[in-house]
Amino acid sequence: MRKIDFHIHTVATFSDADFQFCLDSLQKYVLAAKLDAIAITNHDIFDGVQFRTIKETLDIVVYPGIEINIEQGHLLLISDGTNLEGFQSKADVIKQNVTCSGEYITVDQLKEIFGDLGNYLLIPHYEKRPSLSADTLARLDDYIVAGEVDSAKKFIRAVKDEGKLTPVLFSDVRIRENLNLIPVRQTFIDCGELTLDAIKLCLRDKGKVALSESDGNQMHQILECGQMISTGLNVLLGERSSGKTYTLDKIHESHENVQYIRQFSLVQQDEEANKRKFNDDVKRKRSQVIEKFLSGFKAVLDDVMDIELQSNDREVEGYLETLLKSAEEADRKDSFSKMTLFDETAYPTSQNRVLKDLIESVRQVIENVEYRDIVEKHVELAALKRLVCELIDVYRQKALDSNKRKFVNSIVKDIKEGLRMRTSAIQLRDVDLYDIAMDLKKVERFSEIVGFLKKESTISEESVQGFKVVAKKKGFTGAGEIKSASGTRASFSRAFANYDNPYNYLQSLKSMEDQTPSELYKLFTGITYKILNQDGYEVSGGERSEFRLLQEIKDAQNYDILLIDEPESSFDNPFLNSNVNQIIKEISETMPVVVVTHNSTVGASIGADYLLYASKEKEDGDLVYRIYSGHPTDRRLMSLDGKTIGNHTVMMSSLEAGPDTYDARRRVYEAIED
Repeated sequence: MRKIDFHIHTVATFSDADFQFCLDSLQKYVLAAKLDAIAITNHDIFDGVQFRTIKETLDIVVYPGIEINIEQGHLLLISDGTNLEGFQSKADVIKQNVTCSGEYITVDQLKEIFGDLGNYLLIPHYEKRPSLSADTLARLDDYIVAGEVDSAKKFIRAVKDEGKLTPVLFSDVRIRENLNLIPVRQTFIDCGELTLDAIKLCLRDKGKVALSESDGNQMHQILECGQMISTGLNVLLGERSSGKTYTLDKIHESHENVQYIRQFSLVQQDEEANKRKFNDDVKRKRSQVIEKFLSGFKAVLDDVMDIELQSNDREVEGYLETLLKSAEEADRKDSFSKMTLFDETAYPTSQNRVLKDLIESVRQVIENVEYRDIVEKHVELAALKRLVCELIDVYRQKALDSNKRKFVNSIVKDIKEGLRMRTSAIQLRDVDLYDIAMDLKKVERFSEIVGFLKKESTISEESVQGFKVVAKKKGFTGAGEIKSASGTRASFSRAFANYDNPYNYLQSLKSMEDQTPSELYKLFTGITYKILNQDGYEVSGGERSEFRLLQEIKDAQNYDILLIDEPESSFDNPFLNSNVNQIIKEISETMPVVVVTHNSTVGASIGADYLLYASKEKEDGDLVYRIYSGHPTDRRLMSLDGKTIGNHTVMMSSLEAGPDTYDARRRVYEAIED
């Protein structure tokens, strides 16, 4: 990363408070801020003599510039410095036209004075007063690459907003004697050689600007030989058999936790086999959708799992039978059977689950930090704390009462058992009719919920780079579908015969020895996935491969490095440009990415942070493999042994089949342009 400040004042004009320039202060500022390049941009004036002195004194890149009052806004115009006399004469015209506060030049005058504005770096006051109007910005749109903001907050906001210019934050400092406070407003750019053209190219890409060195990309060693790459997006070029794939393989072998998408790995061979594998992969990667959707049903299933309706019926029948016999044999009662406890029913006990859940809910409200302001606006925390304390007291009392009841029940049970052994009278069978009635209601509700799960409907939709993943639920239509959902080799023919009766179906599943009870909730409804293209139709074979590539790249977030070998071998240019480039660029903001390509849509349009070129060369009759590297804006790339090669030559030979072919193709395109 290079640190720049392209808004520095060294001459006091009518737009400034009076100050005296100090060269020593400028030197101290450059050293203290560790600047790599600056631009001198005084209000509507350029002092060539002073600029030459500054340039000769400083050991960094210094550009000549001018801050122009243009249609009631301010515009930084910076030259490459190759023709200082010409720039001085143009700046003098500005000085003659803007002589006092309130005066300015028009866009037309600017173009007339400076000619082709594409030869300069233009940076307007953007979110900074006095800013250029939207109309003025639109008329200069072809030449503006970035906009100056006046705060870090506005910088971050502009970076995240696709509709805004690339932001830059500069000091706007007046260099005077005793410059006590060193300005802290500068911008880091991911740039190699600090030529004006290279800087302009960097500033067109928001991914290449940052407020701190740690926020931007760094260089780090990737191979034992000492080869460096960027922590951002790296593009690896080269002719056939020049060592590109070999380099990716070496990176893969040398590092752990690497996502490596190999050439042709996502292209389908067998249509049906590919479709099955594709569907299985989609289902596996989105298993959390099933878990989340069925979590509520799992709790319902757990509540009815141990209900045995037949056993309940037998208990009721036994109770009625003993009740009738007891009535018929009332004359046989003796002193034992006449005891009060002989036919005593047990105390009902409960787990107080509702009260426990209520206490937990109030506790969450009290401890929540994110929405505390809203909570306190409606309810006093002190009142909530009193509430939860009282609920806890009630819970403790109920728990104590329940334990007492259980203790009494155990004593009564022992006494009843002893009395029964000493009498010939019929003792009523213990049965909790309330619990049995509740079991019937639970099973009834369980059946209603399963009926809902069987109805076909969409349960989730997820967008992935123009594709849509749609998950639907519906009832199973055969035993084979249940087997597939279970992931086992078991036969579900007998169980499926009861599928229309949810409770009986559950009992059939429970009777299967190879089924885990905690996983049975997945076998009541089928979850299917469809991948739809941007037109809303199910994807074709080729589109499945496109989706898989995007998914593989997206999944790289779980890895430390992403390697992609020639994605253009399997996909067309519109897809690469609009989908692949975008998602690769996003991933490279969080991890190093290396892409091998021969395709200009990827290689030239993706906006790489670092460039590598694999070359196979003959030296003294032997083949030598080298990797040249550098920033995309560097004029020459360098190998580890100090050899260099022209970047333009690399780009033309690797991506455009040479300059002659490129020019010929460009002329054809121009000839047929409407």
